[in-house]
Amino acid sequence: MGTFDSTRTGLPDLLRDIRSGQIQLPDFQRGWVWDDDHIRDLLVSISNSFPIGAIMLLETGGEVRFQTRPLEGVEKILPKPVDPDLLILDGQQRLTTLTQAIGLDQPVQTRTNKNKPIKRFYYFDMERMLNDPQSREEAVISIDETRQLRSNFGRDIDLDLSTRELECQRLFFPANRILDWSEYLQDINRYNPERLPLFLDFQRQVLDTFTRYQIPVIKLNKDNRKEAVCIVFEKVNTGGVSLSVFELVTASFAAEDYNLRDDWFGSSIRNIQSRRGRIEEDDLLKGTEPTEFLQAATLLFTLRRKQADIAEGRTGKLVRPVSAKRASVLELPLSAYREWADPLERGFRLAGRFLRREAIFRRKELPYTTQVVPLAAVLTLLEERWLEPRIYQKLSQWYWCGVLGELYGGAVETRIANDLEELLAWFEDDNQVPRTVRDASFQSERLDSLRSRLSAAYKGINVLMLREGAQDWFWKAGIQELDTQDVNLDIHHIFPRAWCAANGIPGEQCDSILNKTPLSYKANRKIGGEAPSVYLRKIQQHEQVRLQDHQMDRLLETHALDPLPMRNDDFMAFTESRRQRLLSLISRAMGKAVEADS
Repeated sequence: MGTFDSTRTGLPDLLRDIRSGQIQLPDFQRGWVWDDDHIRDLLVSISNSFPIGAIMLLETGGEVRFQTRPLEGVEKILPKPVDPDLLILDGQQRLTTLTQAIGLDQPVQTRTNKNKPIKRFYYFDMERMLNDPQSREEAVISIDETRQLRSNFGRDIDLDLSTRELECQRLFFPANRILDWSEYLQDINRYNPERLPLFLDFQRQVLDTFTRYQIPVIKLNKDNRKEAVCIVFEKVNTGGVSLSVFELVTASFAAEDYNLRDDWFGSSIRNIQSRRGRIEEDDLLKGTEPTEFLQAATLLFTLRRKQADIAEGRTGKLVRPVSAKRASVLELPLSAYREWADPLERGFRLAGRFLRREAIFRRKELPYTTQVVPLAAVLTLLEERWLEPRIYQKLSQWYWCGVLGELYGGAVETRIANDLEELLAWFEDDNQVPRTVRDASFQSERLDSLRSRLSAAYKGINVLMLREGAQDWFWKAGIQELDTQDVNLDIHHIFPRAWCAANGIPGEQCDSILNKTPLSYKANRKIGGEAPSVYLRKIQQHEQVRLQDHQMDRLLETHALDPLPMRNDDFMAFTESRRQRLLSLISRAMGKAVEADS
């Protein structure tokens, strides 16, 4: 209740407040993008008294503070910076269009419908506006900054409105004089007095429509929180432009003269190195999102805050929770960001070290990017203590429970916050097992349905095989070693798809992770579509390979494969044997038994 008011405001009043700087834009708003056709359509709509939709404004002066900017073009007429009373949340394109076309003297810097930059003045053909109200689309024209329409490659002037006298003689009224037409009245009386009656009709039928036009306005009160403002902005914006938490926090910090965008992306102008660039020196961390960094900073801030609440003797609901939720990120104070940003940057780099120790070396191998957020936060607090065997073992178990239990997909803000607190407690007390470790389970039949190499569990199992030392069948070298040498690798069928189809093996069984493994292009070419008993012999006898059966069997076993059913072309025995071998890897990583088929 009481979070907003609705009313109707006259167009002249809105444009007056925009030009004076009392109404501005929050800095997270995108730029003005309307083209020439949209501008003319809007002018026609208002001339016909058609509704153009409501606008939404936010009162300033509350706890929600943003860096602000005037609407495009207004900064040129403001003698000095102005603190606005209202900010535009919805209606930017319409209000900027009207300000540019009606409220400013300079030409409108817009674009054609093919996105070519142009400068335009807008005019009303008064005779056509009055004589044919149903075709006003043709009576609103745009002319370049010379105020002339030319043809024949610019050699012929079809319409010249470059002076006020010519405007009056040709009966074209400039749109940027709509709100103050008294001077035009004097000029037409001077230059074309016999058409004064026509102008007075135009003034009553068209100009008065603009000066009396009322726009519905929804005004959000200054007591609204950032989260509410963010949600409202996204709901009402119909242009398909989403607002990220990073952009909103950037605008909020900018109100305190801190440039978060420069901090994250860097600035060659200000000679500021990018925090993102320093984090992404580790290839594994390339693609780290600024919102993930803010989320981790919020975890650390809210953890410290909770600890302070408890130290002060607060209990129950008076103790503020650890949080990674959107609303909490939006409330992150600049002072907290400054406190945690550098330590957290080191925490992300430590996360890269941890992941490589778990045999994850490439971004594409990373099962969940969301799980890196609590990992980096934990490592920020642990620093080098994470290498202590007791702590490392628990951290590893937690990580693989999250991956193989598939617990970090979807909305995970609550889990992220819980894991930070519970991991820290577990490191000190063996009985304080985190919920992610307790909740994680892996059922045997999940192996049958794992077919997409993009799924977290699929990636995780593939990494587990690689860290066990899987070796290529052709190059006889570790898959990870070959990957770093840019040898062409991929995940391939063990019993080829063509063989499976010919032998009545259903596609879903053929394509499951039980029948796939990472191999080089060279090895896969030797497989072709033949039975394992055939292609294994072919690989072993290749002049660059030359392997005895027992040597080839050792290579197969590095992929958690049983050589005997492969040499017997027994698909069913092979998949059951592989199932048990993979389940053994999974069980060791999760530190718990897997669940048998129900």
